[in-house]
Amino acid sequence: MSDEAIARPSESGLVRPQWVAGPEPPPPQWNPEPVLVTVGDIGCTGTQVLTPSGQHPLAGTTWIVTNQTSVDQRIPSYAIVLAVLLMVFCLLGLLFLAVKEEKIQGFVQVSVQGAGFYYATQVKITDRAQVFDTEQRVNYIRGLVAALPRA
Repeated sequence: MSDEAIARPSESGLVRPQWVAGPEPPPPQWNPEPVLVTVGDIGCTGTQVLTPSGQHPLAGTTWIVTNQTSVDQRIPSYAIVLAVLLMVFCLLGLLFLAVKEEKIQGFVQVSVQGAGFYYATQVKITDRAQVFDTEQRVNYIRGLVAALPRA
């Protein structure tokens, strides 16, 4: 069917051409199930895995978490200043050099593999609690997968 212009009167009485195309495309798929958990840009309902590349069944999926973070320990600058200032008065100021500050950086990669699809995402990490949270989210999804009947 070819596009054609059809003249239709508007509310003001003026005739404006409107383009009429072939049949309308189907509406986008709407998932009535609520998203139970998200990890990065992966979402999971009770039966579906939602990724930017599409929807896939949750049953039979395998989830892998790879921790790719690094931890740096250093003496904070305030501890060095206090150690120098208090060293003059007593040697106890040197105990401030035992203070360590921890900085964690990197990401946790979460990948899901199922029948006919594979998707991986990276979650940026700035503290240890985020690593724990990401691992617990994936464990929750693994529990959802275990509760589903095998296809």
